[in-house]
Amino acid sequence: MQSETMDKKELEAMAKEMAKGVKTEADLAAVTRTMMKTLIETALKAELTEHLGYEEGDPAGANGGNSRNGTTPKTLVSESGPLEIGNPRDRNGDFEPQLVKKRQRRVTVIDDKIIPLYAKGMSTREIARTLEDLYGAEVSPSLISKVTEAVMDEVIAWQARPLDSVYPIVYLDGLSVKIRHNKQVTNKTIHLALGLNTAGEKELLGLWIAENEGAKFWLAVLTELKNRGLQDILVACIDGLSGFPDAIATMYPKAKIQLCIVHMMRNSLNYVAWKDRKSVAADLKRIYGSNTVDEAELELEAFCERWDAKFPSIGAMWRRHWANLITLFDYPPQIRKVLYTTNAIESLNSVIRKSVRKRKLFPSDTSALKVVYLAAMDASKRWKRPVRDWKNALNQFAMQYDGELELRA
Repeated sequence: MQSETMDKKELEAMAKEMAKGVKTEADLAAVTRTMMKTLIETALKAELTEHLGYEEGDPAGANGGNSRNGTTPKTLVSESGPLEIGNPRDRNGDFEPQLVKKRQRRVTVIDDKIIPLYAKGMSTREIARTLEDLYGAEVSPSLISKVTEAVMDEVIAWQARPLDSVYPIVYLDGLSVKIRHNKQVTNKTIHLALGLNTAGEKELLGLWIAENEGAKFWLAVLTELKNRGLQDILVACIDGLSGFPDAIATMYPKAKIQLCIVHMMRNSLNYVAWKDRKSVAADLKRIYGSNTVDEAELELEAFCERWDAKFPSIGAMWRRHWANLITLFDYPPQIRKVLYTTNAIESLNSVIRKSVRKRKLFPSDTSALKVVYLAAMDASKRWKRPVRDWKNALNQFAMQYDGELELRA
């Protein structure tokens, strides 16, 4: 403990002495590099001492079969600029330092800068330029790729994690991304499954990327969710995903389908001139805001009478999807609001779209998945509270499903 205290005192004394000459940011960077060099070299020497089993200069190490063998110069990338250190060697060549590993070319704290920049959708070359501008650190795009490759190990483990046995509501949605494949640009969709667990908390269940979707694709997704422990979905909110209703009927026959009202509204308003949007939106709201299915059907007829002459595609679209639009009327108001107020998935999509939009084109599926995963994890940090009115909705679910819903404290 005494030597450790002395070390700290010596370090503080050195820092105070060096700080006297700090007048500019460049001076501060130089001092920081010197301090880091001292700390890293001291730590590496301590690692070598532990590896050899005796202190430097200790006679106990004579004829011990291995010994110190000088240092090798090494340049590390750091936030304060290039860092020249002396990396200690042993004569047998079997010393494996942990603080600065063999072939390591950067102080690992810089990884904490790379990952957030990558999550914001910046390319490896853009990140390299940013690090050089901010820290004077020359980091190659290939090195940045190696740092972000570790993210995929995290994604794989996350995608295989166990799930709760029941999620009362699961939202399924997709975002389109452009990916380069065989020198051609391909449009693919990254599909997201966002669940509301029995505590009313949002949880991203998984990510899947596909060029074409259909019953076979969705069957594979739902099989994966079931294998990870998800035994029951009560309501699946979807965006007209082709093949999904058939797949969910196979894997989760008790689940009901609710077509996303937000997407229906958005798709409907795509046909509407700007000056009519407010009136059309208000009339559509009367449909899904009705008290009963019969009332909703009357409101749909009234909408068609008023707007079919100008926008015939809207009424036709609502009639075509009617069976999967009226599921919400099977539930009391508390649950309906949770079903058609899809702020949960929309807020997540907003964060992800910002990252995807910056990249515009991804070099591979893996690259796209990493960016979307990191953006989603960043968004999930703000998921701290249950959705509004969840307790009332949960009680209604519990009564409707005759105790099959597992209530969690």
